[in-house]
Amino acid sequence: MWLSKRAQSIKPSATLAIDSKAKALKSQGIDIISFGTGEPDFDTPQNIKDAAKRAIDAGFTKYCPVSGTPDIKLAIIDKFKKDNDLDYSSDEIIVSCGAKHSLYNLFQAVLNPGDEIIIPAPYWVSYPDMAALAGAKPVFVKTRESDGFRMTPDQLKKALSKKTRAVIINSPSNPTGATYTFDQLKGLAQICVEHNILIIADDIYEKLVYEGFNFYSIASISPEVKALTVVVNGVSKSYSMTGWRVGYAAGPKEIITAMANIQSQSTSNPTSISMKAATEALNGPQDSVVMMRKEFEKRRDYIVDRLNAIKGVKCLKPEGSFYVFPNIKKFLGRSYGGKTVTTCTEFAEYLIDKARIAVVPGDPFGAPGYIRLSYATSMKNIKNGLDRFEQAISGK
Repeated sequence: MWLSKRAQSIKPSATLAIDSKAKALKSQGIDIISFGTGEPDFDTPQNIKDAAKRAIDAGFTKYCPVSGTPDIKLAIIDKFKKDNDLDYSSDEIIVSCGAKHSLYNLFQAVLNPGDEIIIPAPYWVSYPDMAALAGAKPVFVKTRESDGFRMTPDQLKKALSKKTRAVIINSPSNPTGATYTFDQLKGLAQICVEHNILIIADDIYEKLVYEGFNFYSIASISPEVKALTVVVNGVSKSYSMTGWRVGYAAGPKEIITAMANIQSQSTSNPTSISMKAATEALNGPQDSVVMMRKEFEKRRDYIVDRLNAIKGVKCLKPEGSFYVFPNIKKFLGRSYGGKTVTTCTEFAEYLIDKARIAVVPGDPFGAPGYIRLSYATSMKNIKNGLDRFEQAISGK
């Protein structure tokens, strides 16, 4: 066996695995409705595609600065100032091959073997494995459904130890959609300042908040908090640019420089053409973002109402992102098709085999007894998929 222990310890992404299975079944001609991946069903806006075409025609197809071109860094700096009232300089910004890549670089730059990183659960599936790849230990804080799946200051304080190096704040959250208010963020930030804990703010769903909910980046609370925070964001979700692979991070110069050094030994610069497209996304008209957000809000309202109308299902209404995270514990331990389903993973397998709908089980998110459904799909698919869901759990 030539594989390293590190490689053997890492699991593939659960969300991508579900998506792969759904696509494989579709390729066989099987009608699958997927609630699996966090990918908007809208096309990338035309002005963004046109910017990429102009870049190709202009021959902008060569190597670029490792941490991003000057124009995209300026667009990111302007975005932070306009949206979050945060001031950054160019050497405090790095552009990577997606926000996931930014997070990976960050974990490698700040975590040492034996360090602890606090991760509120439910959590995005890649956080623990990224920590493990850096040799660090994830410390999970189990949030409560009654608290809207938000970590409280008291929970954070109890999770601290002498080995605590960092804490992750993902707001709006994947998988729950939970979004922190300013006061809630302030309470968490105060503890981090008191104990000199690095804050990793995953703000990738920033622009997807609903019903007038005000998004705040934790870095905007005070200069002291900003100095302890690395903000990670990107264009994938807000601009329907998942395949373009452009994410970015902003934070203390020393950390950003270390991230750039790591990136220089792996991918080098993000794709030149994609950076031109992302620059247009940030600088150009924002009408498409508003349109997508309004449509996602309609879908959220529909899917939450439908799920809560099903006896035995309990689903909180998320403030942001494009996921719902219903509690399906009452369906575990039952027999479906002659087989007893005891875990949410088995429940998800039953749904794809019986109902031909793909959902992601809560287990990989650190939340047994739940499933995640993405409503980043058409209203038609949502309606038909929930019809299938109801039929499957009724045993029909």
